[in-house]
Amino acid sequence: MLASMFLVGGMDALRNSREKVLAAEPVAPELGKRLPYLPEDTETLVKINGAVMVAAGAMLATGRFPRLASLALAGTLVPTTAAAHRFWEEQDPKVRQMQQIQFFKNVGLLGGLLLAAVDTEGRPGLAWRARHAARHATDNVKSVLPG
Repeated sequence: MLASMFLVGGMDALRNSREKVLAAEPVAPELGKRLPYLPEDTETLVKINGAVMVAAGAMLATGRFPRLASLALAGTLVPTTAAAHRFWEEQDPKVRQMQQIQFFKNVGLLGGLLLAAVDTEGRPGLAWRARHAARHATDNVKSVLPG
């Protein structure tokens, strides 16, 4: 379900990138300036974001590299939310409330994606493995040292 939302949203961004440019204009050029190797052209950034959504959404849906896919989707969600759901700029109370709901829905999705990105599926994480290896190495050194 989650992956399909990104697949549909990404395809929409690719097919209708010109329609998304107006909403993305306050965010995209600044993002392009701050991140190296990204173009500053808003339409190109919208298309890149859409392509990443499609690719990472497909990876997540098929179970391929789910941690990487979740992290990539989290990366697309931040600029998308900042561009499309700027509730603080809305004057109409109903539109403001709707945008606020969408904004916080996306913040919740971001949290879920970040949890999925660090999920080790029950296997020990890198931090545990590093501590365990250090402890094991220390024990081995102590066992060969005299007295």
